[in-house]
Amino acid sequence: MFFRTKPLTPPTMDNERVQVNLPQLISLNQSAPTLRLWRSHKPRSQQSGTYISSFKGRGMEFDEARPYQAGDDIRAIDWRVTARTGKVHTKLFREERERPVFLWVDYRAPMFFATRGVFKSVLAAKLASLLAWTANYAGDRVGGQIFTDNQHHELKPRRGKPAVLHFLKQLTTTQTPAETVNKNAIQTALGRLRQVVHPSSLVFLISDFRYLNALGESHLVHLSRDNQVVLFFIYDPLEWQLPPTGYYRLSDGLQEVNLYTGDKQLSQTYAQRFLQHQAYLQQLAQQHGMQFIACATTDDPIKLLQREMRY
Repeated sequence: MFFRTKPLTPPTMDNERVQVNLPQLISLNQSAPTLRLWRSHKPRSQQSGTYISSFKGRGMEFDEARPYQAGDDIRAIDWRVTARTGKVHTKLFREERERPVFLWVDYRAPMFFATRGVFKSVLAAKLASLLAWTANYAGDRVGGQIFTDNQHHELKPRRGKPAVLHFLKQLTTTQTPAETVNKNAIQTALGRLRQVVHPSSLVFLISDFRYLNALGESHLVHLSRDNQVVLFFIYDPLEWQLPPTGYYRLSDGLQEVNLYTGDKQLSQTYAQRFLQHQAYLQQLAQQHGMQFIACATTDDPIKLLQREMRY
């Protein structure tokens, strides 16, 4: 059975499976000290925050020049000092004390769906909240973009708890899915994100990436060139495997259809479509140095981050 969210108050346990509330997202702050969001396979240096960094891009400020040593990156040669002294010098940099963290959250109509666990939109909101709190705990600036099929909300990166609370409030107030699906919404949102993200930012993209096309892929590739990009692929188990043989009634809240799952060819085609989409995203991430994390609606977001984002 497919589900669609409806405004319900006051929040209840069942209701929290289909929509988030501010107290719920604020309480996730307690888990921030237990998380390390920046996975680093080849640590280079210790940031002033609480994590090890191996991000792309400079993300640094010029400190001084010293004589060139074997193994130095030739791109860091200080040509002015070299010309003045007649000896090759290398620029030394000190890492910035903070970096912008962008949280890009998909609230399009397909995200308001689940058969098990919580709505994809709820999982996305919880992941974004945990990432925001942990970035704040590390002393980074937090900003984001929340988009639907017909709306777009942008929050500039700022430091401190007020910035996180502002972001969480926006997550709780943007929860009504559009009546019609806009297949171009994801491309538009990625294009806008590309315009506002500064180089050397950390960008978390939380979505099912449905309807991503060549234009959206181009935006992703450009983002990945100068930023650390992490793709959180949100899915419901039913999206990759149909239930056992039988007749099922499906509804999007407006219309209903009956589905028979006894057709093996239908089941195989259905599963293959999902696996192709997932493989496409994984390959795209691998080719362009992005991190890919698959998240099912049945996953515990805290345990998932502890497992996937460790360094």
